[in-house]
Amino acid sequence: MRFTKYHALGNDYLVMDPRNAGPLPSPAQIRRICHRNFGIGSDGILWGPLPSTRAPFALRIFNPDASEAEKSGNGIRIFSRYLYDCGLVTEAPFTLETAGGLVEVRIQKGGRSITVDMGHVTFDSAKIPVAGPAREVINDSLTVKDRTFTYCAASIGNPHCVVPLASVSPELAHTYGPAIETHPNFPRRTNVQFLQVLDRAHIRIEIWERGAGYTLASGSSSSAAAAVAHKLGLVDDKITVHMPGGEIGIEIGRDFAVRMTGGVTRVGEGTLDPEMLDGAE
Repeated sequence: MRFTKYHALGNDYLVMDPRNAGPLPSPAQIRRICHRNFGIGSDGILWGPLPSTRAPFALRIFNPDASEAEKSGNGIRIFSRYLYDCGLVTEAPFTLETAGGLVEVRIQKGGRSITVDMGHVTFDSAKIPVAGPAREVINDSLTVKDRTFTYCAASIGNPHCVVPLASVSPELAHTYGPAIETHPNFPRRTNVQFLQVLDRAHIRIEIWERGAGYTLASGSSSSAAAAVAHKLGLVDDKITVHMPGGEIGIEIGRDFAVRMTGGVTRVGEGTLDPEMLDGAE
């Protein structure tokens, strides 16, 4: 079972190509493969390229807990770099199908920088989804543990809960992220971003990712947090998102169309030994 590993600002994925990786791993095998001690270790598995009737390629994205993600900005950039490294795409724009919708990708700098048109952000509770009456989820209240937060919810093909605060920290994400991820308000669970606006062109976020936990960087989280900050009138339409792993550039267009640009680094490739999967059925 072959894999290629990349990271996008410290958010690492294994690309597993059905052409040489064998059958799709079972949920237990995915959890074992992604485990930092008992497996290769990663923030998820990118399974593809797969056939598509809507685009040249399709991609499936699996979290370390084996749940399937609709969309991942970093995962899309990494998978696009893999396609480029394999000679399956050039620097000409191409379309990729994810469970969260179609995206358009542009490769730059020999694959070191990749721009993705992520689609349109929605704040509609039915589309995210968020429990309760139909509404735009802007400045709602949420109580977890010992705190009540004001939050906004958004979707860019996957669900996000953005919590604006005067300051943010990794400790905040670790403490409250798990409880917000699984809060009853979010029937499909949610990704969580703790958002600090630095100025009209810069924000900082700390991320608790659905199915993965604390994460150094996230493209879809950057997209959602920047869109929320713009919706609240706190930033302009070109934003640099600062995360522990690095920076992503976000441009917000008409009807909250989001264009994301960020780096990708190739780590290496190898073969999984079947012994590692003993007992993981």
